[in-house]
Amino acid sequence: MRRLPFAAAILVIACAGEKAAQKISAEPAPPGASAAAEAPTPGPDETVTQLDLGQHGRTDLWIFKHKSPDGKESVVRKERDLNGDGRVDAWEYFDADGNLSRQVYDMDFDGKPDVALYFEKSQLVRKEYGFGFDGKPHVWNFYEKNKLVRRERDANGDGKVDTWEYWENGEIDRIGVDLDGDGQVDKWESRKATAADAAPAAQK
Repeated sequence: MRRLPFAAAILVIACAGEKAAQKISAEPAPPGASAAAEAPTPGPDETVTQLDLGQHGRTDLWIFKHKSPDGKESVVRKERDLNGDGRVDAWEYFDADGNLSRQVYDMDFDGKPDVALYFEKSQLVRKEYGFGFDGKPHVWNFYEKNKLVRRERDANGDGKVDTWEYWENGEIDRIGVDLDGDGQVDKWESRKATAADAAPAAQK
């Protein structure tokens, strides 16, 4: 029961972007990790620590460390079972300096990643959303200084971005749409202009 609030919190936090239509997160499960109902195993030169955070007699957190030739160990990734079904539902990856570089979540527990968050120097720079049955991202959010600046969408599922949203100060500034599928914007809509035009009418 104690895992449900945690999973719900992850959903709020994570609720995904490269333009290329590839499976969400290039490496959702590294060598040794498994989406099946079995414990993930460490890769080459890795050790694993298993923890039972839910205190239910089963491992739900695996911490993987890489051992360098000089004997120094560093955490390279963490894998979690959020709902207690024995399968990994969340992955966290760390760079050589120990900074968080990527988080991947299987939000509907079907064994396929749905949301991926990318970080640079521990700052969020991109989210990918891949809810659906094809395992591919359809929405990409881009951030600067933890603020949303652009959102790209593949609305028709053909693997190409066809809608671009540009954001300023938490609001949509303009929207570009590709109408003929050539990857170029054919139509621009300025939300600022729309709001300005509507203001006088609202004051009448």
